[in-house]
Amino acid sequence: MTKPFTRRHRVVTAAIGASAALAISLTGCSGTSTGSGGEGSGDDEIGVSLIVKTNSNPFFIAMQEGAKAAAEQEGVALTLAAGKEDGDEDTQIQAIEAAISKGDKGILITPNGPAVLDAIDKARQAGIFVIALDTVPDPADAVDITFATDNFLAGQYIGEWTAGALDGEDAVIGLIDLFDDKAVSVDYNRDQGFLDGLGIDLGDDQVNGDEEAEGEYSGGKGGSYEIVGNEASQGAEDGGRTAMENLLAKNPDINVVYTINEPAAYGAYQALEAAGKTGDDVLIVSIDGGCAGVGQVKDGIIDATSQQYPVKMAEEGVKAVVDLVKDGTKPENTDGLDFFNTGVELVTDTPVDGVKSIDTAAALDICWGGE
Repeated sequence: MTKPFTRRHRVVTAAIGASAALAISLTGCSGTSTGSGGEGSGDDEIGVSLIVKTNSNPFFIAMQEGAKAAAEQEGVALTLAAGKEDGDEDTQIQAIEAAISKGDKGILITPNGPAVLDAIDKARQAGIFVIALDTVPDPADAVDITFATDNFLAGQYIGEWTAGALDGEDAVIGLIDLFDDKAVSVDYNRDQGFLDGLGIDLGDDQVNGDEEAEGEYSGGKGGSYEIVGNEASQGAEDGGRTAMENLLAKNPDINVVYTINEPAAYGAYQALEAAGKTGDDVLIVSIDGGCAGVGQVKDGIIDATSQQYPVKMAEEGVKAVVDLVKDGTKPENTDGLDFFNTGVELVTDTPVDGVKSIDTAAALDICWGGE
């Protein structure tokens, strides 16, 4: 399987997610302390809460580490919290309420769903500057700004690569998404971006699974496609494995697998391996670009992934709160988008003509750290 496709550009909102246990753990990130930052804090330090989707996903662990480093450098008292699982809105709401009670100056949050928006509004009314990371809420102006990957573009990249790699072959596609019980922008943007990049006509680009089940894809050399189905994974390895097993039960001839993230991709690979479908039998593409995921690309488990930069999101978020408190400077959205774009790169060791990419050696040098 080989070759190209010309990129169609599209501007749409970004997002991603997964979750974990409420770990409102105070992090002593600087030698000074503050009244708004938590226990033992002095009056001149800035309190910021980072509330991620989960502590079980390496993406959010990297985001936390980036926030810690930035907080230490900027003299910020940082509180860490997380949902119990992907989609756990209640625990995130509790963390927002705790930030309000502490008098934090800023909240950085990867929203687990729309139910957190009322709590975010309450925080903003209390004078807290709220920044979404990775996941653009709906509506986007429910927060002061979002620092995120252009997830539609990330999906397009792996879709374009897939079209080129198919080299005119028929595509039998299994889609492994995040949720099947709620719509979040990271989920539909990545899925819909992938199909758009492959050259499949979309229905509603904010709805997964409403495309024509069969037809022609126009990317690369073009060819026929069949969409076997969409399965939810919760962004987890075991979810990806179960989702892949369900898809194979519907059609064992799947030769293209899209996954919401790399943990789900690895789970899908395990199911495919158990079914005796390995190597050149199936193309697996994903989005994240963590060190482990890039290693899986290098090892041939994942064929291509789009790399995003959670550390940069966290660093930019902490710095934005500090700048606002110190001199009133507010961050601005990237031109043409309703969020600040923190960048994305396609990663593969089997490039195709007409699709810009970096290899795993270059991606391992970056590995979630930003550009």
